[in-house]
Amino acid sequence: MLTVYGDIRSGNCLKVKWLLDRLAHDYRWIETDVMSGATRSTDFLRLNPCGQVPAVMFGDGRTLAQSNAIIGFFGEGTPFVPADPWERAKMYEWLFWEQYSHEPYVAVVRFQRAFAGKAAAEIEPRLMERGHAALARMEAALADRDWLVGAGPTLADLALVAYTRVAHEGDFDLAPYVAVRGWIGRVEAAFAIG
Repeated sequence: MLTVYGDIRSGNCLKVKWLLDRLAHDYRWIETDVMSGATRSTDFLRLNPCGQVPAVMFGDGRTLAQSNAIIGFFGEGTPFVPADPWERAKMYEWLFWEQYSHEPYVAVVRFQRAFAGKAAAEIEPRLMERGHAALARMEAALADRDWLVGAGPTLADLALVAYTRVAHEGDFDLAPYVAVRGWIGRVEAAFAIG
């Protein structure tokens, strides 16, 4: 049986869970609390030497880590990965951008504020600036379309909604991002995110 090690508070873990649920995969979820050091245990480091969640163990013992690699694997052959090579490449462009230019700011500030207990004054201003820049980039991309790529939802939408939908927990006010707010609702509906 497929086993997913994840922390339910993590958007990176949730995007894996949401895709598996949407595709009706049978799997076992093992809650792995990153705050308690569970990802630094000897057993977990054998599973994923990087000490990060999500991590997936397949029935044959193979393991796969990194959220976008995992959703890429399970998304193959589904409508969530475009058949057109250009659209597929654009989807991957957004996936790489998400991990480099969105998650390091929006998710990190959310973690510091909501889980590490830092006050707003303790947050590095650059993180807030870059988080807003990421949200502005998404707003511009969604100004004249419903989805980030193509005519329907892709893994790019799933990956980016994970932390965008909870950006307010990091003091990112989504009120000015009208297109992003509408997109969040569409992505939540498409992937049955509650």
